Amino acid sequence: MSSQILINSTSYEVRTALVENDQLVEFHMQRPAEKGLMGNIYKGKVVRVLPGMQAAFVDIGLDRTGFLYVDDVHITMSELEKRMMGGDQPCGKYDFASAATDNDMRRVTGMNIEELLSEGQEILVQVGKDPIGTKGARLTCHVTLPCRNLVFMPLTDHIGISRKIDDEGIRQTLREKIERLRPRGTGFIVRTVAEHASSEELEADMEFLLLLWDEIKDITGRSSVPSLVYEDLDITLRTVRDLLSPEVGNLIIDDRETFDRLNRFVQTFAPKLQDRLSFYQGAVPLFEAHGIEVELSRAIEKKVWLRSGGYIIIETTEALSVIDVNTGRYVGKNDLEATIFKTNMEAVKEIAYQLRLRNIGGIIIIDFIDMEDPAHREELFTSFLEAVKKDKSRINILKLSEFGLVQMTRKRSCENLAQMMCEPCHYCAGEGMLKSRRTICYEIFRKISRDANRHGGKNITLNVHPRVADMLLKEEEPVTIQLELTTGKRLTIVPTKNLHVEKYEISWQG
Repeated sequence: MSSQILINSTSYEVRTALVENDQLVEFHMQRPAEKGLMGNIYKGKVVRVLPGMQAAFVDIGLDRTGFLYVDDVHITMSELEKRMMGGDQPCGKYDFASAATDNDMRRVTGMNIEELLSEGQEILVQVGKDPIGTKGARLTCHVTLPCRNLVFMPLTDHIGISRKIDDEGIRQTLREKIERLRPRGTGFIVRTVAEHASSEELEADMEFLLLLWDEIKDITGRSSVPSLVYEDLDITLRTVRDLLSPEVGNLIIDDRETFDRLNRFVQTFAPKLQDRLSFYQGAVPLFEAHGIEVELSRAIEKKVWLRSGGYIIIETTEALSVIDVNTGRYVGKNDLEATIFKTNMEAVKEIAYQLRLRNIGGIIIIDFIDMEDPAHREELFTSFLEAVKKDKSRINILKLSEFGLVQMTRKRSCENLAQMMCEPCHYCAGEGMLKSRRTICYEIFRKISRDANRHGGKNITLNVHPRVADMLLKEEEPVTIQLELTTGKRLTIVPTKNLHVEKYEISWQG
């Protein structure tokens, strides 16, 4: 499989694209004015503890407080002992994970949020999910620090191996290497790119991460509350760290300064891949030359056409996305079941691709066209499981239901593509629907009829959008005349361009 990474860097925006077989499969974007927070570590203050939700709100210096759930809380062993000495609850109820020192923070299971946190308490947290919509950042005390080959978990005693490394012999070898190298009581996850990493490469990553954690602890001790104590890498360096693997043929950058910075970074953390970097100097902009701009325009449309003539519709709300499969222009040949099956199988690959490209997360419901043949249903489900394997996000998929629905979840850590590139329509406020002109006309009729007796005078001035005025003066003219006769008022209709189509102004005059 041929793949490459393209980076378009300017002072106002950095865009990265992962292309496989000349098709855009992943897109990421960062703007200085809208910089993401995921991975940042803050020294925060608990401002509210909610026993009913088993969660707390933490001030980390942003416009909105962050949300911390009880399962994401760590607490120092020394502070825990103080709390337990001051209460009546026997310590034997709880399961304390072993701690390397009395000052280490460890997860305590079996305790409620109000026993772990109190208002005004200072706490070290990491952003696990960016603020999305009206929700604040999702926080965790389970700090993780990623590097090229390893992810460091300083507060967790655990060794993990990427699930995408499926050779059991290699997994065992990597586990043994980490066990020999890691300090007692710490945790590491071996990333997919480290499948064939040497002990020296793993040890270099581990040393860097341990020093970084010491620096974070030192900064935390000197920092006020709330404050940022560690900022994750920017999008260009994260791209190299997370996406540049031996399978990637080349990484092309169109900005000289960014190219030089990435070159230094790769020389330090992945010197074997340094020859994959190249500087783009073409006359045509990088993304246009590779057809990325066209792909991005299509990626924010609701309707996606399939090759056969069928199509899928993607509708996304704050917490739920619905994907509907339709035969569209495809009418098949002779067999209805075969027509439906072919459309569904085409949709499977396209849906898996769109989920990854658009970064759609949360709960997802897919409405495939209903099929009678159990073998077709089973093949569809198996094909979908296979299609999403390339997706790096954590995915859970339930069996195809009797109604032809697939229910699934995909981990959401930041805004999806549409949320990054678009904003709610200022006209419909994101509803996607407006009241019809006739509905608005009848609202006006009812309001005038209701209020006519409460107002003196004989004249009414009605300011409405020109499209509504057109209907009042043409199609609804008989009703307008009848309203004047019934109320005894003379109605003057004034088309007003700067009014929202659903808004109107009624003025009563003498």
